[in-house]
Amino acid sequence: MNFLIVTHVVHKEFDGRYFAYGPYVREMNLWLKYADKVLLLAPLQKSSLPEEIDLEYSQNNIEFIPIPEFDIQGVKSIFKTLLLLPVLLSRIANGIRRSDHIHLRCPGNVGLLGCLVQMFFPKKKKTAKYAGNWDWNSKQPWSYRLQQRILRNTFLTRNMTALVYGDWPDKTKNIKPFFTASYSEADRLPVSKKPFDNGIKLAFVGGLSENKSPLTSIVVLKELVKIGINASLTYCGDGPERGKIEQKTDEWKLAEKVKLLGNVNAENVKTVLQEAHFLVFISKSEGWPKAVAEAMWWGCLPITTAVSCVPQMLDNGLRGDLVSDNVQQIVDVIKNYIKNPAEYNSKVEKAIEWSREFTLEKFESEIKKLL
Repeated sequence: MNFLIVTHVVHKEFDGRYFAYGPYVREMNLWLKYADKVLLLAPLQKSSLPEEIDLEYSQNNIEFIPIPEFDIQGVKSIFKTLLLLPVLLSRIANGIRRSDHIHLRCPGNVGLLGCLVQMFFPKKKKTAKYAGNWDWNSKQPWSYRLQQRILRNTFLTRNMTALVYGDWPDKTKNIKPFFTASYSEADRLPVSKKPFDNGIKLAFVGGLSENKSPLTSIVVLKELVKIGINASLTYCGDGPERGKIEQKTDEWKLAEKVKLLGNVNAENVKTVLQEAHFLVFISKSEGWPKAVAEAMWWGCLPITTAVSCVPQMLDNGLRGDLVSDNVQQIVDVIKNYIKNPAEYNSKVEKAIEWSREFTLEKFESEIKKLL
């Protein structure tokens, strides 16, 4: 089977091998176990070395179809994209012609073009992974809305299964609620947290971007310390907000209580979550937040926002806490658990039980059914 991936994820070539963002590649490697040949259509950076967060594709028989990076943010970018359109559409169409299964990664600019081109190939078998917020009532860019409209339309997406995070009442017959997995059956290890008396450990896992509100976590830490609670915070991730976090760490004299690990591999993230009591993750937009699911697996209780399918993941607050970006509300939640550790332990057990239903083995089994 020739398997085509159409994605906006930027790839790196090093020593004849291809690398990209680790969680994405880890998932794609499960799809590619059943492919004889892979056609990979994506932006490519040949001069960039892989970072620790990047992973290599396990499939050796890969033909890379490079496309230029593009966006539609601003007049100049739109004009540039219009000039690139013939090349982009031609390469996507050529890749589809040569493939037995087309896999689109949405939402994204490349995924949008893939959604449009695939309409002209109704007999080809297709899957689309919509890795963003499928909730129609949420605020979304118009390009995301357009992709959702196409994927909801059973005439425009003939022979396609669209995989979305969460189970929504307005799904059409081609929409399949789906999930993402990080851990295998072998990772079903016991969880043991140190008592709160030894100190409250907070964690943040994800890109340090404004969208994920990493500054909120350190403000929560500051307020906890201010009222005499022994607390610390570890960040796993990097991004443009790092400088602000470092500034606040110095300004509030929290250097001994804040660790900024940067982009680290999955094992490092696992260690942090095993030790932490709470994930403070006040994101503004998500699909299936792996940080939340992974935290639940290791008994790190999520305190997070009610975006996308997160309320379904947390069973509306029975397996964690749904909050706003109000710092005092988050501090009060943590204070309540310090006073009521039995309630904390009960929610942690429920979080572990639910999250461990979604293993890599189950994920691979579900993928196999789609191919």
